[in-house]
Amino acid sequence: MTEFSPGAVVQIAYIVDDVRTAAREFASRTGAGPFLVRRNRVTTALGPDGATGSFDHSSAYGQWGHIQVELVEVHSAEPAAFAQTTLPGNQIHHVAIMVSSFDDQQRQFTADGWPAVLTATTPNGNNFAFHDARAQLGHLVEIYEPRPTILGLYRKVADAAVDWDGSDPVRDM
Repeated sequence: MTEFSPGAVVQIAYIVDDVRTAAREFASRTGAGPFLVRRNRVTTALGPDGATGSFDHSSAYGQWGHIQVELVEVHSAEPAAFAQTTLPGNQIHHVAIMVSSFDDQQRQFTADGWPAVLTATTPNGNNFAFHDARAQLGHLVEIYEPRPTILGLYRKVADAAVDWDGSDPVRDM
């Protein structure tokens, strides 16, 4: 059993031009944080119709009440169907949900008309996918299973926010 309910939104993510600047501004305006920053390089991924892809980005993770915020600075993204979703804007890029079965959820979302625009595995072995729900929701939906390293990331971000006094809002992970 996990501390997350399968299917519940656990994260809201925005594409930004500069992750550190955006994290400082987000913390100042909303009180969310502190933001923990790291570089994420996913070098082997699949796009629609089996096109190869990759996703090199820096993320700032912060706690905003009961939900995690991810600010994403994209260094490179492919294939084109995914890359076009990563252009900076003032809207939500994706919400993330943890699922009981990655494969089952992928099949369900695809059958429901939300195909994956990128499916990949992190360097530490966690599968994730971005499903295209823009026509109905205006953003993508990211899915992954609640594995120990993912739960550890969520715990680390949430723990950093406990009794946070607003100082040092952007930190390296």
